[in-house]
Amino acid sequence: MGALGRALLWLQLCAMTRAAYKLWVPNTNFEVTTNWSQNRTPCAGAAVVFPADKMVSVLVREGHSISDMLLPRDGEFVLDSGAGFGAADAGRDPDCGAAAPALFLDPDRFSWHDPRLWRSGGAARGLFSVDAERVPCRHDDVVFPPDASFRVGLGPGVGPVRVRSVWALGQTFTRDEDLAAFLASPAGRLRFHGPGALSVGAEACADPSGCVCGNAEVQPWICAALLRPLGGRCPPAACRDALRPEGQCCDLCGAIVSLTHGPTFDIERYRTRLLRGFLPQYQGLQMAVSKVPRQNAGAEADTEIQVVLAETGPDGTGGAGRLARALLADVAEHGEGLGVLSAAVRESGAPVGDGSAAGLEGSGMRAGVAGGVAAGLLLLALLAGALLLRGARSFRWSRRDEAAPAPFVAPLGFSNPVFDVAGSVEPPSAPQVENSSISRSYFVNPLFAEAEA
Repeated sequence: MGALGRALLWLQLCAMTRAAYKLWVPNTNFEVTTNWSQNRTPCAGAAVVFPADKMVSVLVREGHSISDMLLPRDGEFVLDSGAGFGAADAGRDPDCGAAAPALFLDPDRFSWHDPRLWRSGGAARGLFSVDAERVPCRHDDVVFPPDASFRVGLGPGVGPVRVRSVWALGQTFTRDEDLAAFLASPAGRLRFHGPGALSVGAEACADPSGCVCGNAEVQPWICAALLRPLGGRCPPAACRDALRPEGQCCDLCGAIVSLTHGPTFDIERYRTRLLRGFLPQYQGLQMAVSKVPRQNAGAEADTEIQVVLAETGPDGTGGAGRLARALLADVAEHGEGLGVLSAAVRESGAPVGDGSAAGLEGSGMRAGVAGGVAAGLLLLALLAGALLLRGARSFRWSRRDEAAPAPFVAPLGFSNPVFDVAGSVEPPSAPQVENSSISRSYFVNPLFAEAEA
């Protein structure tokens, strides 16, 4: 069985044991155009330059004719069947002209903590994950591509990255001793780098109500990586009183339903119920369902179920609020059978620039001209009513008579969501290869041999 077959078998086992898994997306393949400075692979007769002070593993699938090559400090070429390099005169390809050397981009630019670089296995249509949960959680299995080369930065080392298992280079690591030996090997050092530590051995989530992801400690680094292309700042709010769910880096428009639950609650069954029975009736919505730490838990349970309903259109239609109230009604009717003890809802405000406020003021002005003081009093009444409605976007339902109302949550201000369901890093697909058709060519730059030793 080849590497790809073993990877597929491992993913099937993950599904059978209800273990979640995350797939690493980017690679350091030679033929991937986004790995090169000119956004194209080196043309015939080009000079090829790798960063001199870096380490990298590069999969080569085709034959290439080059005039010169500057190798990095340490690395390897993984050659597919029929792949290799040949000598050619500079400028052999007339379309290349007198182009500058082809520079291989910094292979250290890919960070473990960047949510854009991971895909969740088996994600259903209409579902997304909050930003902290797009990066592997402590109970996840992690899979690196069997048909690509890669390099991963493990972060600043604030604490070990801990997951259930790691599948890489045809091996499954479930014990720290085995993983440590691999990371210290030449193959491991070419693929993982940085001061951070990687640890395995956590159990799969065995709680039917779900498990907390466990990435709260590293969320600042997750958000920094996610927002780096935006200059480190969230985009402007698209709605008034935008919400920030637990685990999300920026505010979003929509609604958040918070559930407390009993011992019979099953998060997978509830998620399926929402996907099949509720979400299809509302257009332009995405949903995330997960267990998160409970804010201001006090003597109550220290976790809760967070259901995030996000408006994905440029101007929200209010569907998130309607769906949230439908879920409240569903809990009121079926909460006991679902294992839900109580529910609370928070909603964002109207879309920015929808004209509703201007229309209200215009009506007041017309009434003022026609009715004088009486219209002024009416306008004050309308404004007071609007303020009351604005403060009424928080709802709560409980099966327990003594349950207290949900606390008012203050708006989070300036920022708005980076809501990236599909992600932004998607390398071109490549033909599947088996280990038997690949050979490795290692190189060590003698100029750096002493430093490496």
